[in-house]
Amino acid sequence: MTEPVNLKGKVAAITGGTRGIGRGIAEILLSAGASVAINGRNPGKGQQALKEIDAGDKVIFIAGDVTKQEDVEMFIGKTIERFGKIDILVNNAGGAKGFAPISELSDEAWQETASWILHSAFWATRAALQDMGPRRWGRIINISSVHGTQASKENVPHYITFKHALNGFTKAVALENGTKGITSNAISPGGIETDLMTESGPAAAESAGITYEEYKESYAQDSAIKRLNTVEEVSGLSLFLCSDMGAGITGAILPVDGGTVL
Repeated sequence: MTEPVNLKGKVAAITGGTRGIGRGIAEILLSAGASVAINGRNPGKGQQALKEIDAGDKVIFIAGDVTKQEDVEMFIGKTIERFGKIDILVNNAGGAKGFAPISELSDEAWQETASWILHSAFWATRAALQDMGPRRWGRIINISSVHGTQASKENVPHYITFKHALNGFTKAVALENGTKGITSNAISPGGIETDLMTESGPAAAESAGITYEEYKESYAQDSAIKRLNTVEEVSGLSLFLCSDMGAGITGAILPVDGGTVL
């Protein structure tokens, strides 16, 4: 019988970890024994997350905006300062605003999405590798999207573009660090009704001329399972990738999308 995953002594840093997928990954890594640092823009939501997670000094919150390089580097630095190292990095933060077709998309929306999805992952990964490399152990997980392997929705060209780029970055990190005990993989969820979707989904739906309920249902109907995916389905895969059993998987783009890419 396979033993439960044991991450005792490991330290994880998760961007966008106060809610949704990031929060689910934080909780499952904590349950396996890891210490976890979570990041988010809103200090109030961060403190509420700590209260709800209720893991004592095994979890900390560090406020910061991942679209700002100094905040990302501060997050990694403070994680190492508090726990002494970083073993696991989950680049979860990433979204888009200003939904529009390419001909009408603003420079601001394009640039913010680039920083939110791609630049933040680069800044965090670069900083984490400087600690992981000498110790020759690390797990880097990028939360991509079904939009990172296909273009199936209109008015989200910036999101599609930078999720594709995140997948390429995942592979580059894997190639350079494969002999150092460091893996780099991306998880590509399908539609999941997280807080981020409830906040940004209505605007995306409106830009496409449909209701939010129709927007959600379109994700379900695009899949083989005809339902939205769940946070637990993503966090479970992340736990496996962080384990010793996941050591042979790197440079992979792993879908948790109910068969949407079919």
